[in-house]
Amino acid sequence: MNAHTIATPTLASLYPERQLQALLSPEKLVVTLNGLVVLDIALQPATQDGSLQGTLDHTDKVMEQEAILAACEGAFTQNPALEKLTLRYQPSTAIDALLADGLLHRNGENSVACTAQALWQTPQPWLPKASFGATPQQYVMTDAKRHPLRPVPQSRVLYRRFIPWIGQALTFELTDPERDLEAFNRWMNSPRVAQFWEEEGSLDQHRAYLQKLLDDPHAQPVTGFFDNQPFGYFEIYWAKEDRIAPFYEANDYDRGLHLLVGEESFRGKAFYTAWFSSICHYLFLDDPRTQRIVCEPRHDNQRQIANFDRSGFAKLKHFDFPHKRALLVMLSRERFFGDGLYQPLKSQ
Repeated sequence: MNAHTIATPTLASLYPERQLQALLSPEKLVVTLNGLVVLDIALQPATQDGSLQGTLDHTDKVMEQEAILAACEGAFTQNPALEKLTLRYQPSTAIDALLADGLLHRNGENSVACTAQALWQTPQPWLPKASFGATPQQYVMTDAKRHPLRPVPQSRVLYRRFIPWIGQALTFELTDPERDLEAFNRWMNSPRVAQFWEEEGSLDQHRAYLQKLLDDPHAQPVTGFFDNQPFGYFEIYWAKEDRIAPFYEANDYDRGLHLLVGEESFRGKAFYTAWFSSICHYLFLDDPRTQRIVCEPRHDNQRQIANFDRSGFAKLKHFDFPHKRALLVMLSRERFFGDGLYQPLKSQ
């Protein structure tokens, strides 16, 4: 392994303007905050494929839990083939908390292990919301459709992640009908987008369009940013009460997705693998009961269908909406985390 720096946003309200960095070398895994070491792991030679072993030599007790998460992300991001990181440690409240959360599991006396699948299904590093547990399941009726009561987003920022292969921070935020209106209007009126979205209109029409979505508990408009520059628009929705529900057997926590990249400078494979894997990652993290993501691209949008195909979505069937002929595609949680689709595949 070559030394490599992975930057990850800090968690919760701890130093929100700063970043933790994880530096991985053959001998050490070191996490720093503003250049100061907050965690130091001495690595041992690998004894089996897919496994890395180390000993916690130094930790900053204030930042310990966040630093362990950053170390795990650094190890698994730098080494995509890595399946498990095993750590020896002294008794620690941070370790106890991560054991209780399920990120770590015991691997013998004073030894814990983190798997790649466990890390990437842990919401804390990427979701800034205050509570990560599933909301209580309460059924309601909407337009004669019975479905769970949907939670209101707890923060404007929904997801954040540093993307090491492009060196930029990616965030998804609830679309602001004022802040994001100019970009949204420009994107929707571009011929390339209008061909498939068919939502051309004025600023006032688009402001009303976004506000209607913000007022709808089953869907949210989302704007994507790379290093605080808006690049694309996403509509995420609960499939059970959506127009797609009559066309397949929708489960209570299936999520759906519409998407577009508005800025030409953010098109291309490197950016695509970043934002597409991340929006799917967000949808699986937002509620642990979500097992499937569905999409319904127009049947003749061959580029988008090819992207879904190479990103792990299965093609299920063609069907007819009143306004378009569509292809139903689906991605399972097991496929996404089991095949490591949260980062670029060697074949991509």
